[in-house]
Amino acid sequence: MDLDTVRTFVAAADAGQFQEAAAELAVSQQAVSKRIAALERGLGVRLFTRTARGAGLTIDGQAFLPHARELLRVAERAEASVRPGRRPLRVDVIASRIAPSGLMRGFHGAHPEIDLDVVMLFDIDTAIAALRSGSLDASFRAVAMPGRPLPEDIESVRVLDEPLQLLTGPAHALAGARSVTVAQLAGHRIWMPGIVPGTEWAAYYDDLVAEFGLTIEATGPNFGSDALLDTVADTPALATLMSEQTRLVWPAGHDLRRIPVVDPTPVYPHSLLWHRDNPHPALVTLRAHLSAKVAGHDTAGSWTPGWVTPR
Repeated sequence: MDLDTVRTFVAAADAGQFQEAAAELAVSQQAVSKRIAALERGLGVRLFTRTARGAGLTIDGQAFLPHARELLRVAERAEASVRPGRRPLRVDVIASRIAPSGLMRGFHGAHPEIDLDVVMLFDIDTAIAALRSGSLDASFRAVAMPGRPLPEDIESVRVLDEPLQLLTGPAHALAGARSVTVAQLAGHRIWMPGIVPGTEWAAYYDDLVAEFGLTIEATGPNFGSDALLDTVADTPALATLMSEQTRLVWPAGHDLRRIPVVDPTPVYPHSLLWHRDNPHPALVTLRAHLSAKVAGHDTAGSWTPGWVTPR
C-alpha cells in the first residue's frame, strides 16, 4: 500500500475537502483526487462521498481511518529507527569488565545527551558482519589478526594500549615482588582458561608465548573471573595475566597481588572499528572523544605483536 495515498486519505478526512488537503500536502487538487481514487480501487470500496460542500467519509472510510493513522505512525517509527541521530549509537565492548567498557562509561559521562546501546559480541567476524549490515555502529577490537586483514570498507583507529599485570595468590613465589620482568615469568604456570583459538586475544597470547618462552595454560572449563580468582588464591603454583584496567573485586581473605610486568611491558592494543559509510553523527563525537583521551602507542619499554596496526 502506497504511503502517499494513505497520507492523502488522512489529510482529506481531517480537512473534509480535497482542496484543503491539497494545500496541506502542497500538491494539486487533481493529484489528491487521483490518489484517493487509486486507494479506493486498491481496497475495492468507496472511502468518500462527494458533495457540493466537500467530501465526507463513507462507512468504509470511517472503518479504514484509524488503521490509516496507525500505518503512518508505524512508518514514522520505522524511519526514525534508522535516521542518523534519532537512534541510539550501538557499540560493541566485547565484555563488561574490560577496558572498552570503561572507555564507553567515560564517553557516556562526558556526553550524557547521546543515547547509547552497548552490546557484547564474542568474535571479530560477528562484529564486522554487524558493522557492514548497519546493525552495529562501532566495535572495540585488536586488529588486524595475522592473515585476516579488515575488509576495505571497515575503518579502524588504535585507541588504547592496556598494560598487562601478573595476578598471584599470597603464597606464589613472585607474590612479594613490586614488579616482575617478562624473563622472570618463564617457568611459571600462567593459567588463563577461556582463551578460544581463532580469536584476536588467542593470537595475541600465542605471540607472547612465542616471543618470551612463557607457559600459558588454557586448560579446563571457564567458570568466569570469580572461579579464576578463587583458584589463583588457593594454588601457589598458578598465576594469571590480567589487564591493568580490568575491574575485579575479590574477598579480603584471598590476599591477591597485582604485580606490574616490565622489561618490556606487554600491552594489549584496543582499536575502534566502524564502517566508512556509517552516517551516525554520534560516531564522530565518539571518535573525537577517544582521540582526545589517547596517549602515545608503542612507547619505549612496551611490547605488542608485530601484526598489530600502529595506527
